[in-house]
Amino acid sequence: MSLPLEGLSAIVTGAGRGLGRAEALELARLGAAVVVNDYGQPGRDGSGEASAGPAEEVAAEIRAAGGTALAHTGDVADFQQAGVLVELAVAEFGKLDILVNNAGILRDRMVFSMAEAEWDSVIRVHLKGHFNTIRFAAAHWRERSKAAGGAVYGRVVNTSSEAFLAGSAGQPNYAAAKGGIVGLTTSTALALAKYGVTANAICPRARTRMTEDVFAGLDRPEDGLDPLAPEHVAPLVGYLASPAAARINGQLLVVHGGMVAVVERPRVAAKFDSKQETFTYDELDALLTPHYAELPEGETFGAVEVLGLKRA
Repeated sequence: MSLPLEGLSAIVTGAGRGLGRAEALELARLGAAVVVNDYGQPGRDGSGEASAGPAEEVAAEIRAAGGTALAHTGDVADFQQAGVLVELAVAEFGKLDILVNNAGILRDRMVFSMAEAEWDSVIRVHLKGHFNTIRFAAAHWRERSKAAGGAVYGRVVNTSSEAFLAGSAGQPNYAAAKGGIVGLTTSTALALAKYGVTANAICPRARTRMTEDVFAGLDRPEDGLDPLAPEHVAPLVGYLASPAAARINGQLLVVHGGMVAVVERPRVAAKFDSKQETFTYDELDALLTPHYAELPEGETFGAVEVLGLKRA
């Protein structure tokens, strides 16, 4: 019996630790040949010297389990290095089939205290890093489709966050980047569908070095798998990367601890029409002020409350 991803090749960025590592191991377990990408800086804020260690260790772990993997230690936020990453997968495996974008850093600060560099660095790694790899992977799939005269196999799985959905007061850069990733994902899904490629995004909740502050008060269980373990997230990534998910495109899914929630696109919650050619201030005041006065204090997005999502 063949494995779901047998014969397919994948790139996983930020795969030296945490979620990316779990995802790379899962894709390999399902049969994919994996390029493990990680810049290897020790600080979760992107500080410290880059190191080949984390990527090499995960690639070695995959090979020790009987899989196929190699390491790439370039910075995916660098346009040229992202291109080299995709070229490496194509050169080694003949083609690229799956791209999982996970690389990111944190530079937390309240919006009134954030430095320009703290904003720019997080947007660069998360949002530009996602764009860079997608740009080169998409060009590869488009050329393959032209040569084949039809659809090819391609999967993109991007990493967003509940910080974008529910807000995160001390992470305006991170929340904005993760919201941008959702927009990038839906645009990519529409652009590449005709080539046979799907693009989806996940909002994972997991205990990693990126979230050590968020989950500091939640102890690991003495027995059994931690509900916040990255291993709860990895199977969804493996599924979205598989042929079974061919009809899933442009979607956003929240995943953690044995739960997957499919997030609806925003819907109109209320609609008001002017009784004349255009609204006046007084008319808007009469319509909108009572409407928002009826909402529970602090509520912003009804869908977030329905899902019961909290900051993560």
